[in-house]
Order: sequence, then structure tokens, then C-alpha cells
Amino acid sequence: MHINPKTASLLILGITALACSRMLFWFFHDPEGPNLLIVVVMAAVIYLVSFAAYRFIASAAELKKLVAAIAIQVIAAAVFYFVLRLL
Repeated sequence: MHINPKTASLLILGITALACSRMLFWFFHDPEGPNLLIVVVMAAVIYLVSFAAYRFIASAAELKKLVAAIAIQVIAAAVFYFVLRLL
């Protein structure tokens, strides 16, 4: 099975979005733990933010675009953490 680099990049973005979302809710120290639906919805929001940035980055190198999108995911998760912490 052959996976092209664009598909692999989007798959990596999806996996890192799930990881960032899970870590986001892990830091809240909820005794019941996060709901799976909430984690998946937050991962979808983080993925959409990073996917939009990934599509509009004007870099020629695929690896630079991927690293920038992952950095945006981490920043988005941190921003969501601090905003949700204030509420």
C-alpha cells in the first residue's frame, strides 16, 4: 500500500490533533476524566484550525508546512486551555 506525502501529512495532523485534545483535557484534573465525545469534537476544532493554516502556508517544502501546522495545533490547544481555565 502506497501513501502519498499529502495524505500522510493529513493523517499526522489528525493524530496530533487527537493527542493535543486529550492532553488539553488531561490538564484539567477532572476525577471522572474527559468525555470521549468532547475530546473528539475538540480534536476536530484543533484539526480544522491547523488544516486551514496548512492549506494557506505558502511554503514549497511539505515538511515545513507540516511542522508549522503541528506548532499551530500546540498553540491552539494552549490557548483553548487558558480560555477554558478562565471560564
